Amino acid sequence: MRELVFELDYRPGWNPVADVLAEHTEATIRSLSCHATEDRLWRVDLASGPEPALSAIETAYGTAEYFPDCLVTGDCEARSESRVLDRGEETLVIYCVWERSPVCTSVPHLALEHVGGGLLFESRQEGRTQRWRIVLSGEERVGPFADALRAEIADVGGMELLRLAEHTPTGDRRTGGDLDLPADQRRALHAAVERGYYEIPRRIELGELADELSIPRSTLSYRLRRAEARLAEAFVASDPSLDSPRATR
Repeated sequence: MRELVFELDYRPGWNPVADVLAEHTEATIRSLSCHATEDRLWRVDLASGPEPALSAIETAYGTAEYFPDCLVTGDCEARSESRVLDRGEETLVIYCVWERSPVCTSVPHLALEHVGGGLLFESRQEGRTQRWRIVLSGEERVGPFADALRAEIADVGGMELLRLAEHTPTGDRRTGGDLDLPADQRRALHAAVERGYYEIPRRIELGELADELSIPRSTLSYRLRRAEARLAEAFVASDPSLDSPRATR
């Protein structure tokens, strides 16, 4: 198995969700599942961020002119539906489905047309950048797909190929050096470590660090908590020393 990884960058004013994420830089959206047939696409997405960002994301998904992943610049006359499946304090799970019109296209549909079936799709969106990861079942040619995608997105943004390599299971990639944290979380962590936020006793308090970074205290707190959660999950996933948590007596 192989994996193809690439990024799409959307220009302002075209993709309502990308516009929201560009305004709320602390928010992210990743696909929990994404499936496509010749004439339909449906997906379940997990949005993470503070409440104002989640509300804006929900509104963007419900925009009548918005169809997730459709790359057509004009009104493609597709039919779509979105529904909130779950909502937490900092998370939002959204189900979307849309039926193609004769002019609609998307990343999964182009992949089906130019690569074939048996594909797995994964995406993560931060700001105006959406990173796609497609798992291929064999030695399929990806050149025609990449050319078609570049042509489709030319009017709305850009594309950058990152890698085409042997597939590595997600669990094996969650090591300390390859967490792929969002840039704002990485910057927050670097600043917190450099300024002594994690030292005992602390050399700087959260509010002081937020002032130095010129961001609200709540925003910095959220970014650090999300980064710390990813670090903890990566540690547990990569540490074989314990089979399961045990209470100590």
